[in-house]
Amino acid sequence: MKRPVFTIILVGVNVIVFFILSIKGMTEDAAFMAEHGAMYAPYVLEMGEYYRIFTSIFLHFGFEHLMNNMVMLLAVGWTLENELGRIKFLIVYFAGGAGGTFLSMWQDIRTEHYAVAAGASGAIYGLIGAMLYIAVRNRGRVGNISGRGLLFMALICLYYGYANGGVDNFAHVGGLLSGIFLAVLLYRKRKNEFSKASGL
Repeated sequence: MKRPVFTIILVGVNVIVFFILSIKGMTEDAAFMAEHGAMYAPYVLEMGEYYRIFTSIFLHFGFEHLMNNMVMLLAVGWTLENELGRIKFLIVYFAGGAGGTFLSMWQDIRTEHYAVAAGASGAIYGLIGAMLYIAVRNRGRVGNISGRGLLFMALICLYYGYANGGVDNFAHVGGLLSGIFLAVLLYRKRKNEFSKASGL
């Protein structure tokens, strides 16, 4: 397996951004995070600050939030980047983040309850969604990870989100669905995988 360069870079960027913001202020303060690029629907819709769709996926509310997401990113990205390819991996990551942000923003508009949102979890769920699809295409496995293990992990994470307050579950679902959709478009089984499966 090749070294997952972009996975490592993404983790590094998230960590660096977190520590820079930690020096400047309180990362658990919603107003501070909104000031520094977190998602807040009124700022996007009324002020045209569309960059927040992507900047928000590099911001985290506190060290625990950061660490939970980075462990997940390393675990999933380490396998998926090698399986999907670096450029397609990045496309899925950012599309998953954007898809999660859009669904979260739609929910805020629908309920008229606007919250400041941030975190890489939508993008990470995009990676999980892509891996679930690839597992289906590869008879239940992606690298050393089984499709059942991935599905179990995704369900546990979604359950944790619904069972605990302060978690943006719509971002998770939006990321997951975006990842599945992008994998359908982008993933192609390698020819040598067919040869191995056929014993050729």
